[in-house]
Amino acid sequence: MIIASTTDFREAARRRLPRFLFDYIDGGAFAEKTLRDNVEDLAGIALRQRVLRDVSTLSLETELFGEKTAMPVILAPIGLGGMSARRGEVQVARAAHQANIPYILSTVSVCSMKEVVDGGGGRPIWFQLYVLKDRAFMKDALERAMALGVTKLVFTVDMPVPGSRYRDLHSGMSGPWSGARRMVQAAFKPGWAVDVGLRGHPHDLGNISAYRGKATGLADYIGWLGQNFDPSISWSDLEWIRDLWKGDIIIKGVLDPEDARDALRFGATGLVVSNHGGRQLDGALSSARALPAIADAVGDDLTVLVDGGVRTGLDVVRMLALGAKGVLLGRAYIYALASGGEAGVTKLLEMIAAEMRVAMALTGVKTVDEITREVLAARPLD
Repeated sequence: MIIASTTDFREAARRRLPRFLFDYIDGGAFAEKTLRDNVEDLAGIALRQRVLRDVSTLSLETELFGEKTAMPVILAPIGLGGMSARRGEVQVARAAHQANIPYILSTVSVCSMKEVVDGGGGRPIWFQLYVLKDRAFMKDALERAMALGVTKLVFTVDMPVPGSRYRDLHSGMSGPWSGARRMVQAAFKPGWAVDVGLRGHPHDLGNISAYRGKATGLADYIGWLGQNFDPSISWSDLEWIRDLWKGDIIIKGVLDPEDARDALRFGATGLVVSNHGGRQLDGALSSARALPAIADAVGDDLTVLVDGGVRTGLDVVRMLALGAKGVLLGRAYIYALASGGEAGVTKLLEMIAAEMRVAMALTGVKTVDEITREVLAARPLD
């Protein structure tokens, strides 16, 4: 199919991936209301069009945590991202390196940190870590990350328990006869089956396997998650991580201003306004609705990032106008990865940049720093 817009990648991914994998990427929790709200609320943000502002020179460059990037876009951590294309996380790392933007590797990636760093051009990545019962694994992961030159830790705190994702049961990602159902679905997607299913081994959780010394296969994925997430965690339990980690700590999964203030008191250097892509608490605020109050509460003291519902360069500009300093892409780039591998991600990022330039030109701003609430046509969502 012809990819004319950033949103076309979703349909291309749906055509290529077996249902269990597409629904895992595409779905959310319960009735998926928050997932839809993320997209719809953001799309409803009206921008203030300006004219005759001399926008002949535009720059998307910005600085995040002391590092210059080509644009205020970060590729978010996605569990099992390496199943969307052959050794998928390595391909994403290469695309991010070429685009000069950060990439955050998930704890539950298919490719290990070392494979991604080595295969992605040697540029340090950011690493995402969950709160887990197995503190020895967490310590081991942190030490391996530091040894590889990682200086940005994205600590996900909104998964004390996994959300109820009914699509996974319906599709065969989990539940009865899931293995057989996945095999049947893969047989009807021969392109994916050959490229990833046959040529993409090993199919395991690389970071976890490196710690355990044995393969942790996809069949163990759902069970491992359920056994290791820790509902008893509190801010005091994170102090040992703060003391061990020498780089930036970014708290991901914040929707309430008071939690943002707690992150500041804890000693974080940044946070991500996020509802986990609508995959945890259905009915929670959309990221676009939550962002302005959090930016007002801590924006001068913490670097505020955001994800949720971002599909286009116009969406990136909207999030910046609502108070974010950087915007995480999740589903948008994994659809592109699934449909075109590294080249697909590169094409998506080029389209995002082009759309940002159009939005900036038509709102009369020349730099990312000028994208403030002054470009909003009306007050932010309440």
